[in-house]
Amino acid sequence: MAQNLATKILEHHLVEGELVPGREIAIRIDHTLLQDATGTMAMLEFIAMGLPRVKVGLAAQYIDHNLLQTDYKNADDHAFLTSAAMKYGVHLSKPGNGVSHQVHLERFGVPGITLLGADSHSPTAAGISVLAIGAGGLDVALAMAGHPFYLPCPKVMGVKLVGRLPDWVSGKDVILEMLRRHTVKGGVGKVIEYYGPGVATLSATDRATIGNMGAELGATSSIFPSDERTREFLVSQGRGDCWQPLAADEGATYDEYDEIDLSALEPLIACPSSPDNVVTVREVEGVKVDQVLVGSSVNSSFRDLMTVCRILEGQRIAPQVSFHINPGSRQVLENVADQGGVVTLLMAGASIHQSGCLGCIGMGQAPGTDQVSLRTFPRNFPGRSGTKGDKVYLCSPETAAAAGIYGVITDPRKLGTIKAYPAVQNPSTYLLDDSGIIFPLEETASVEIKTGPNIVPFPEFEALPDTLQAEVVIKLEDNVSTDHIMPAGNKVLPLRSNIPAIAEHVFEQVDPEFPARAKAAGNGVVVGGENYGQGSSREHAALAPRYLGIRAKLAKSFARIHKANLVNFGILPLTFKNPADYDLFNQGDRVSFSDLRRLVESGAEEVPVQVGDKQVMMQLNISERQRRELLAGGTLNYVRQSNHK
Repeated sequence: MAQNLATKILEHHLVEGELVPGREIAIRIDHTLLQDATGTMAMLEFIAMGLPRVKVGLAAQYIDHNLLQTDYKNADDHAFLTSAAMKYGVHLSKPGNGVSHQVHLERFGVPGITLLGADSHSPTAAGISVLAIGAGGLDVALAMAGHPFYLPCPKVMGVKLVGRLPDWVSGKDVILEMLRRHTVKGGVGKVIEYYGPGVATLSATDRATIGNMGAELGATSSIFPSDERTREFLVSQGRGDCWQPLAADEGATYDEYDEIDLSALEPLIACPSSPDNVVTVREVEGVKVDQVLVGSSVNSSFRDLMTVCRILEGQRIAPQVSFHINPGSRQVLENVADQGGVVTLLMAGASIHQSGCLGCIGMGQAPGTDQVSLRTFPRNFPGRSGTKGDKVYLCSPETAAAAGIYGVITDPRKLGTIKAYPAVQNPSTYLLDDSGIIFPLEETASVEIKTGPNIVPFPEFEALPDTLQAEVVIKLEDNVSTDHIMPAGNKVLPLRSNIPAIAEHVFEQVDPEFPARAKAAGNGVVVGGENYGQGSSREHAALAPRYLGIRAKLAKSFARIHKANLVNFGILPLTFKNPADYDLFNQGDRVSFSDLRRLVESGAEEVPVQVGDKQVMMQLNISERQRRELLAGGTLNYVRQSNHK
């Protein structure tokens, strides 16, 4: 039977279950990826399992998020991660070496493998035909320990690409078109597989851009075939020997279909404050721009940055515009420099920063009050930039460069009146430098783990009670993101290994009184709308509320990663059987759950919740394995108990 590529890879890695959409499966993981914002806690979780070394084909730890050292915390965390990586056989990418997704694409990714990353943008690896999936840190720690990864079997949406992108239109516009069509919920429970004759016109880094922002669709992953363009990129990285051709079988079918004529696309832009608020650039032309940022986790490749360099040759950034470049990796910066791009950027008036995430997660580069910021980043959720009430637009490097020159949002096709489209290609051979990577040691007995005062032991959580009396601590609307729940930024990110401290910032931008109210309630409940927990994979959006006493979240629907994280830390993820019942709950209501352990243990899919004088039926759609984890009070408790049996 003809198979699509995603199904082939899943089948090859299948450990448990059947490939039936919606049913739980377990797959073998080949590579794991941690970054420092998620990695400190994930590494503590791995250490708690008591293993002498990782049991996965390749484990990588990147330091790319917490790069501002405003005090000792980030530096201490980096020392901890470095020593832990050396102790347990993990590749360590040092601060400034690059963003995890770009570096893994360059130096480690192999077509046809599976990658589990504690970062929702891990599917950047789709650029070289890696089936990469974002997950919470605990799931990645378990994969590092040799456990399979459990997930609901996804549907596969086939997106046929035809034609060729016109000048001044690039890979970013392809994924923005997908978001315009399908919204931030359109990819939930799906792998997005791109196929068709248009695929061959896209470079590996174009494909990486599209795969990266598949996370904004809510997709489990994205995948491209491994073809001559894939081989071309791997050869340029000195890794051509790991290439293999991979594609869907002739006549393969998909659960859903779409088609994009690349030649019909025009420059697009996502307006504040959601990645799916997409319009054509010409519809918002003339809006005054104060800040432009190019790079970070997406659109930070050589092709993207050199395109900006070529556009800026002989030009100057508009006087009121602050223009910033965040290279995806040291390799990208070295190769841009080799082509004369650094001088071009400096002479045009741009600022060049170290390779890292930086402003993408609010680690500096925040815009001023009421300022408009154009970013080639993947997300523009409210306040993510670090500025409350921010006005962040998402766009291509071409659109960003045009705004930098003209000082207003400008259709980049207008640049054609002053110069030809650069049509930059990736180098046939990159300058290679792995000095920013510490490779695993053979002998690790003498390595000591370095822990500073910011490294606080993982909190202990009790098992699920028989009955639960609780208070609705907060009620929220649709599309609440993990940025709403657990903010990033240079104030909060350094606390990722200190749960008592970071818990004080839960819902900080939404309701600063939430932590105190949650602690006073004893046991708390959160009520949300559709797509609750979209966005980043950060497990702290589940872990910190659990520390504050949140025992259940009631929502119309959950984003995949956040729902898994809730179970991981012993929080009931309940959905409304009748969405209209959402209106019966208000902040401050007392709710009760009777006979809770028996219901969870017996496999009941419906859980009654008493609110006032009404009983509301909620749905508990989780696997048998997840039920056992909830009963234990969380996954780590369950693993410990299993190890002692």
